[in-house]
Amino acid sequence: MAEILSAENLTKSFAGVQALRRGAIDLRAGEIHALVGENGAGKSTLIRIIAGALSPDSGSLTIGGHPVTEFSPVAARDLGVSVIYQQPALFPDLTVIENLALGLESPNLWRRIDWTARRKRAVELLDRAGAVIDPDSIVSSLSMPQQQLVEIARALGRAARILILDEPTASLSEREVGNLFRILRELRRQGLAIVYISHRIEEIFALADRVTVLRDGETVLTESIGQTDRASLIRMMVGREIEAVFPKREVAIGETILRVDNLSSTAAGLSNISLELRTGEILGLAGLVGAGRSELARCLFGLHSIDAGSIWIRGEQKESLIHSPADAIEAGIAYVPEDRRRHGVIQELSIVLNGSLAILPRLTRRGLLDQARERELAALYAERLRLRADTLYASVSTLSGGNQQKVALARWLATNPSILILDEPTQGIDVGAKAEIHLLMGELAATGMAILMISSELPEILGMCDRIAVMRGGRISATLERSEATPERIISIALGASGSDDLSAEDGAGNSQVGA
Repeated sequence: MAEILSAENLTKSFAGVQALRRGAIDLRAGEIHALVGENGAGKSTLIRIIAGALSPDSGSLTIGGHPVTEFSPVAARDLGVSVIYQQPALFPDLTVIENLALGLESPNLWRRIDWTARRKRAVELLDRAGAVIDPDSIVSSLSMPQQQLVEIARALGRAARILILDEPTASLSEREVGNLFRILRELRRQGLAIVYISHRIEEIFALADRVTVLRDGETVLTESIGQTDRASLIRMMVGREIEAVFPKREVAIGETILRVDNLSSTAAGLSNISLELRTGEILGLAGLVGAGRSELARCLFGLHSIDAGSIWIRGEQKESLIHSPADAIEAGIAYVPEDRRRHGVIQELSIVLNGSLAILPRLTRRGLLDQARERELAALYAERLRLRADTLYASVSTLSGGNQQKVALARWLATNPSILILDEPTQGIDVGAKAEIHLLMGELAATGMAILMISSELPEILGMCDRIAVMRGGRISATLERSEATPERIISIALGASGSDDLSAEDGAGNSQVGA
């Protein structure tokens, strides 16, 4: 395959901070090239230089055999570079046809618009991008994966030779991911060079031909995907062995603190859910997207109504009391939701203000907030969770994904819970930050806290949980002990493979009844 891009020894500093040093990558026509590394490794800086948004301090960049001397988005686009970010850069109130036209047509106030030609081109580009989308649709009515496909269609209309995708599957379901992969493989077959950035290691091995690893601003590896493995890749990314990413801490499992008996909720799509959670235990909820895992978490936190069944906490029946998050907090339940940007933290507020949101009544006396106590608590949890920030009054939006997750966790730990529900606790954060969150989970379990963890990543479920409840269709199909769980068995149960329904969930006492 012919080389289409070569970047060598690129460097970039911001206010004296070296963001990129000796950054390098080469791309070939007709390949999918993964770019991986922890947050802060230099991936974004490298991509922004290639996209013309930044000029390097030193180093060289060659595209299509021509040395790049002008660094601007227009120059990069003219050289065939297109970048698709996590949030599509489309006009939400315009149609698909109009968005494609704005991205492809040169402005001319006196030119008459040929709507027939616009429509024809839009249909052709959408078809080439594998998008089954009405070109007259308003963009705001489209799903996230559909908007991504519109952006891919626009890139193809610009005759893109290099397509860069930044965390494209962060908000996609498993089926949507599969469809995106099919389209990317077809574009690869057509000769495009695709740079694929993702924190999801399993996607790298499923899709990429080669992988480049950045660490501390330097390129430390470029290798054929067939010549490396998961453990080696993680070791190159974070400078530590894979066992450090899942530091499972063996702690004494205590008494049952939460028991759910035959819980059903029409609003949440749940039926006859039974489970037990014990002090010091990490119980995983596995299953496919739509299986009901997050819906169960929201029921336990008072965000969905319960039609039948019962919830017991420390032997007390609580279902008649948990009608709201306030009731759940009073019962000792904390919930860190899946989407930290929308529900976990308020990005515009400081670390201090985010940390006190769940306990404001406790910090208020006669209508006045005890700001000294508020800051004291923020400092306590910042130290406990090893939060990295210049100041506790920094806006949460300035923090890395891993540190934002720690702020979300600190907010709920401040309520002093005995039961902690974590929904996708490491989604969208790098491997090093994942290891820190996993370490914190082990420390919390060691104090006797009971943790219910929802995760779509099987290595995380297998690496961190004492038991694993597998959900399918709003029910728990089986609960496996750690020693019994394998990726194949979990997937088989989640898919409802033949015989898996005979694997009983739990009996009324919560004991695993998994058959051989």
